[in-house]
Amino acid sequence: MEAFLVSALAVTVGEIGDKTQLLALLLAARYKKPAPIILGILVATLANHALAGLIGSWVASHIPADWLRWGLGLSFIAIAAWTLKPDDMDDEGIQDGRYGVFLLTCVTFFLAEMGDKTQLATVALAAKYDALISVIAGTTLGMLIADVPAVFLGKVASPNFPFKLVRWIAATVFAVLGCLVLAGAGDRFL
Repeated sequence: MEAFLVSALAVTVGEIGDKTQLLALLLAARYKKPAPIILGILVATLANHALAGLIGSWVASHIPADWLRWGLGLSFIAIAAWTLKPDDMDDEGIQDGRYGVFLLTCVTFFLAEMGDKTQLATVALAAKYDALISVIAGTTLGMLIADVPAVFLGKVASPNFPFKLVRWIAATVFAVLGCLVLAGAGDRFL
């Protein structure tokens, strides 16, 4: 029970103000469909945190820290550039596409969580506790506690949501993070 509770608390706190919480808000504001977004967050988080728990220690011991730093830094800068490209959207909102909001949420959340502090926390918690299922369940619950309110806020705020401003702010945050990582500002974590 301790592994579950500590994991839930650690990830809930770590997720506050995180990029994936912003992603939840943006998806809800854009698509106005909370149920498939919440289910997508759940599935993506389960997959991502299970992967983190299973291979986190292997990655840390087999990939040089400099490679991890450069890969993460350049990825953040690429995401910053991609964030500036506006989505095509009409007054009715973006079409769900071939695979829908659920799959879009699953893929974007899974990718956004790669190298994120909550994923790293999951790796550390899985290493500390000999209770992988409890850790994964706790970290997943923590993500939902932090992100589900953002989904409902995004749905309510969507008519007046400043997408252009948010894109620029998000791009700036990702660019700064990328530059900080490349400059070695996170070396103690890699």
